Amino acid sequence: MENPKLFISYSWSNPTHEQWVIDLANELTESGVHVILDKWDLKEGHDAVAFMEKMVTDSEISKVAIICDEVYAKKADGRAGGVGTETQIISREVYENQEQGKFVAVISEKDDQGKAYLPTYYKSRIYIDLSEPDNYAENLERLLRWVYDKPLYKRPELGKRPSFLEESEGISLGTAAAYKRAILAIKENKPFAPGALDEYLGIFSTNLEKFRITDKEGEFDDQVVESIEKFLPYRNEIISLFITIAQYAPTDDNILKLHRFFEELIPYTNRPESISSWSEWDFDNLKFIVQEIFLYFLATLIKYERFSATNLFLSQQYYIPGRSDYGKNVMVNYDAFRSYLKSLDHRNNRLKLNRLSVHADLIEQRSKSSGIDFRYLMQADFILFMRAEIMQTDDYSRWFPDTLVYIGRFHSAFEIFARASSKSYFEKVKSILGINSPSDLKDLMDAYRVDRRRLPRWQYDSFSPSVLLGYEQLATRS
Repeated sequence: MENPKLFISYSWSNPTHEQWVIDLANELTESGVHVILDKWDLKEGHDAVAFMEKMVTDSEISKVAIICDEVYAKKADGRAGGVGTETQIISREVYENQEQGKFVAVISEKDDQGKAYLPTYYKSRIYIDLSEPDNYAENLERLLRWVYDKPLYKRPELGKRPSFLEESEGISLGTAAAYKRAILAIKENKPFAPGALDEYLGIFSTNLEKFRITDKEGEFDDQVVESIEKFLPYRNEIISLFITIAQYAPTDDNILKLHRFFEELIPYTNRPESISSWSEWDFDNLKFIVQEIFLYFLATLIKYERFSATNLFLSQQYYIPGRSDYGKNVMVNYDAFRSYLKSLDHRNNRLKLNRLSVHADLIEQRSKSSGIDFRYLMQADFILFMRAEIMQTDDYSRWFPDTLVYIGRFHSAFEIFARASSKSYFEKVKSILGINSPSDLKDLMDAYRVDRRRLPRWQYDSFSPSVLLGYEQLATRS
């Protein structure tokens, strides 16, 4: 921007004050301000009154600084001398000109009670105080910001109306107040933090029922995608909570609270007992929502290197009441969050999208507003896959890493495994895979080399666990 022009109005009170004004003018000039000062710009033969009037009224002079000391205030109020002339011009401009940001009083002196000397016409207005040495630098910055129209606090641009407030959507989880309490309590380590977290998670898990699709209208896959999009503000809200926990309080108690929370979400991925007639894809929106936030929680823990917390979380099984009615084990592993979404495959065919995974596409696209980079989701997805492979008890307890359809972007180890080439870092990381040494992976790596069909595939695309693990380099450096 062009150098702003600023006129300094002041009184010739005494040599010390005049030097103070000159020093201020020099400081402003060194900061790029074109200062107009009578000692520099008013020459012999010039009309002093015309000069003052031009400085105050000229549109090229963007700012006028009124240096206020005791003499200036008295002369201004008494309309005496040059200050009186300037005051008549300035006061008229201040009162008549609606653009009042052109003028500011700069205080160079205060009275015995610590009150600023100000002309009567300016007493109700905000001023800048340069009279105190301790605050001089800070307030000089304020003056410069005023000159350049660069305030320290600037109103942000208006964003879009939150989607969940639209009448057409009409879905609210009602978590806003509980969310704020939980975030504040966790960050400030308040005694009520455990209760605040329980309150938020309880409201969230109970009210997720509001997102169940009960009235089928038009193409069902459209309703699934629309419901997923409506949930976005709440997904971002809970991701923010996950980040806060990972940063401030990744305690065993909080990890177990999150485990119980996810346990309460598993029933949303299946048929409710109250429903007798249903189809396989009726709950696809809830399956997507639950799996997505599960993946984000794990990705957040790993991003902030909370490896012991990650291992504790993944080591827990989940109790699913009612499974015993069908002769099934009521305790399940995290593969309970693995979901096949038939409606999205139908969407791919119906709209001829020719996508390898509409499910993965949605996760990738939505990650842009999450605050967690997509690479962390892929890393978490891979860890879920590998841990399930290492600890596999049957062919059904596997994890399909949907996001790895995008692995073509990466041709090296994920970050935590690249760092795990260090022996000390490997010791920290190994628990998330449930191993003690790299040799524990040998049989599995050999099996993949012999039979690539063991790996997830998207048509002809797959990935190399050895490469993504940095297997050959694990724990090889001191």
